[in-house]
Amino acid sequence: MAVSPVVFVPRGEDVVLPCSFTHPRQQHYSGRVTLKRLAREPNALPFLACSVRNESMEGKRGCAESELKYSMYGDLRRRELSLLIRRVQLGDNGTFFCRVELHGLGQYIQRETQLYVTVQPQILNVSVVEPGSDGAPRRLQCEVEGQPLPNVTWLSASGTPMQDLEVKNQQSGPARLLSSVPYLQEVLSCRAESRLGVAERRHPAAHRGHVGAQLVVRLVVFTLLAALLVTGTSVLIRR
Repeated sequence: MAVSPVVFVPRGEDVVLPCSFTHPRQQHYSGRVTLKRLAREPNALPFLACSVRNESMEGKRGCAESELKYSMYGDLRRRELSLLIRRVQLGDNGTFFCRVELHGLGQYIQRETQLYVTVQPQILNVSVVEPGSDGAPRRLQCEVEGQPLPNVTWLSASGTPMQDLEVKNQQSGPARLLSSVPYLQEVLSCRAESRLGVAERRHPAAHRGHVGAQLVVRLVVFTLLAALLVTGTSVLIRR
């Protein structure tokens, strides 16, 4: 039996877990070929099973290709045992077993594939956590998601990593992390990074001082344009 030992797939996409087999009597075997798919444990109850007589053209029973989450991908008579999983989610992470049984031979072959569902780094939320009754200081908290779990870096307003901050990281789920630092109203950015990419968010989203400076510049430009317009109008009237 041939399988892919490890398969990586982005969350939300369809994936095929390849599996095929050969047997010394396959070309002359006319009995029933049974495919079973198991998950997590090698002796678990199969979540998918189908069977077909090797010499006939009867349809695949019980697991024909369909729009279901799990379905067979291939033809047992051609020794194809692949599994199609639609719209993969984080809960699909884990070990999948491919088993084939030939009726009357009293034996089966089974191999495993490890499925890893990947998620690009995302920043779900950045918020201020007010002091609690225990007197803990105010903190800025960043909730990130990613698989593999991203590394989180806190940056100053200029984009420089803040090395002297007291950073607290806590995993809040299979692919989620909470990172927080003491917060004193300054401008900070949370950056989440893994081999799949980078995500970054600033707090506050727009720095008030920066917005104020932009308004001053616009006001000056408007005043100059108005002065030029008045000057030009006066020249035309005199003529």
